Amino acid sequence: MVDERVKILAKNLIEYSVELKSGEKILIELIGEEIDLTKELIRLSYQKGAMPFLWIKNQSLLRELLLNATEDQIKIIAENEKQLMENMDAYIGIRSSQNPFELSDVPDDKMALYQKIWFRKVHGEVRVPKTKWCILRYPNYSMAQQARMSKEAFEDFYFNVCNLDYRKMSKAMDKLVELMEKTDEVRIVGEGTDLTFSIKGMKAVKCDGHMNIPDGEVYTAPVKDSVNGYITYNTPSNYAGFKFENIRFEFKDGKIVKATANNTEKLNKILDTDEGARYIGEFSIGLNPYITKPMEDTLFDEKIVGSIHFTPGSAYEDADNGNRSAVHWDIVLIQTPEYGGGEIYFDGKLIRKDGRFVIPELEDLNPENLK
Repeated sequence: MVDERVKILAKNLIEYSVELKSGEKILIELIGEEIDLTKELIRLSYQKGAMPFLWIKNQSLLRELLLNATEDQIKIIAENEKQLMENMDAYIGIRSSQNPFELSDVPDDKMALYQKIWFRKVHGEVRVPKTKWCILRYPNYSMAQQARMSKEAFEDFYFNVCNLDYRKMSKAMDKLVELMEKTDEVRIVGEGTDLTFSIKGMKAVKCDGHMNIPDGEVYTAPVKDSVNGYITYNTPSNYAGFKFENIRFEFKDGKIVKATANNTEKLNKILDTDEGARYIGEFSIGLNPYITKPMEDTLFDEKIVGSIHFTPGSAYEDADNGNRSAVHWDIVLIQTPEYGGGEIYFDGKLIRKDGRFVIPELEDLNPENLK
């Protein structure tokens, strides 16, 4: 028997997240072993009169492939996958790998090839700007361990988060979008953080269950050369198979001029991937009321209520400050009291303190009003 919550999730993904229509082609990519949800997505796609396609991938096999891959080989793979992606109207990516660190010992030069050629051409150039897409992680023992929970308790948490009433959240987000699009200067203050930048003229975009599940953020991008000050992130971040902690950036006129972490050398290699990797491509405010602490999974952590993420690398085309990079790294700063608190100011006015919105027009986004 398929868990009824899986059926609800599949229905939400097909009907709400990617709004699949009759005659459309959808690519379902499974990285891992989650069969029940994948089957439900295929069934519902056919019921809609759509045409489903399937990729099944495995991180352990990808590791083996990348260890000795050549640039020509990566280009061939990228070109073939890009051609299929170009034929798609929609994409759903399910991540259920048992080991999030499977790629941790792939050499940096091989990971750079993967990011700059394979992932960028297929996902950065085609999937993100040209399809209706949604990505999600699916609960397994690995995720429960990362969250330091039993698998059963984690599943209950997961379905609360992922089957949230995103239509209600979406409506509440409208006031924040409106305010952000009127704002020039943003200041973020907290423990080890004092950062200023401009978002003048930038579009704000609400993430309300259409591109990620779980979801719950509103993002924009800073004017590229406007960022000054410093930020100290207080959540771990897994990138290219390595767990980074205590990341701290210093900025001058938009550029990261100093970067430190538990592995400063590895951190700076990532930031030296290309010119755009040392500039910020996204500023986002996290809003999901059910996600209150980090579990070392970006898809969850970037939605933590009372958080922000400030992202080195490429900007999205719908909130575009012109920055381009093979890197797009969402790193999270939580500002709730349990994590040291902090404030966000828009044009000198306090709009959020210790993770709670303090102006009347945004109070509907506080957690008790979204559950």
